[in-house]
Amino acid sequence: MVSKIGILALAGCLAAAAASPVVAHHSFAMFDKNKQVTLVGTIKDFQFTNPHSWIQLVVMTPDGGEEEWTIEALSPNVLIRSGWKRTSLVPGQKVTLLIYPMRDGSHGGNLISVTLPDGVTLGGGAG
Repeated sequence: MVSKIGILALAGCLAAAAASPVVAHHSFAMFDKNKQVTLVGTIKDFQFTNPHSWIQLVVMTPDGGEEEWTIEALSPNVLIRSGWKRTSLVPGQKVTLLIYPMRDGSHGGNLISVTLPDGVTLGGGAG
């Protein structure tokens, strides 16, 4: 026979387990790791945020138009260990990005590296 204290202890453990935060992460399957694309453009925005950093890049098209690309990088913690700073990318800066493109062909990708105007290349910590 199970005591009331045992039942309460079990109920408390189950409630604590159910209340714990869920650890989830998206897959990197949306990126085509069999292709690499080089983008030359101007930084519109750089979000040095958790859990992933983001780069908004404006790229000129061959016909003189503009395309905005959304590029995902890993967390600031990983980027800092690769030599990044919060100020590594600033709006208006001309850069060259190497990315794994989106499988669906949309204007996005996963950052492999960025080459800054002074020639310094920073790794993107591609997932």
